[in-house]
Amino acid sequence: MVIEDDAEAAQFVAKGLRESGWTVDLAGDGARGLALALSGPFDALIVDRMLPEMDGLTIVETVRRTGSATPVLILSAMDSVDNRVEGLRAGGDDYLTKPFAFSELLARLEALTRRGQQPLADTTLRVADLEMDLLARRVRRGGETLDLKPREFKILEVLMRHPGQVVTRTMLLESVWDYQFDPQTNVIDVHMSRLRKKLGGSPDRPLLETVRGAGYRLGE
Repeated sequence: MVIEDDAEAAQFVAKGLRESGWTVDLAGDGARGLALALSGPFDALIVDRMLPEMDGLTIVETVRRTGSATPVLILSAMDSVDNRVEGLRAGGDDYLTKPFAFSELLARLEALTRRGQQPLADTTLRVADLEMDLLARRVRRGGETLDLKPREFKILEVLMRHPGQVVTRTMLLESVWDYQFDPQTNVIDVHMSRLRKKLGGSPDRPLLETVRGAGYRLGE
């Protein structure tokens, strides 16, 4: 889909894409573009940055908040490094400045869609009645959302990637803090105690177990 308010530029891009074998939908303003982008699956979005009704970066940010991984190529006459960084951080996969050669746009689009054809990693982890949404950074247990700190979320992610297995203190230190602490530090114990309270459950059959002398295990 092409979201571009300059009718001549939009028709130029659409004509070239159709001649190259693509099916193209057009939107001439940001509001309609967002509505179309959210209405169904597209192989890719080409989004002009400066649009009436709603700017292109807002469109991209909104699409990304839905969890969509559709490749996005941002078009813009704003060509400074800061402009490009802003576009990529908003959720764009590539940024092409105007004026541009159609051959370059086509090559970039083909590269983006090739990446999109690769198998996507699962973005949801589940253990028992515990569910972690890696994109939304949200954890639920039994349908109730848990309020976790960033470090607690990361610890739980490591545990959920190894359900039923013992995760050692060293594994947690290296995975969560990215470098090694003194093995005798109680930093893990403090975080684990808070995490266990937030997970709740029966004390007799806790979901998160301490395996003495070994580490921790998240039950199934």
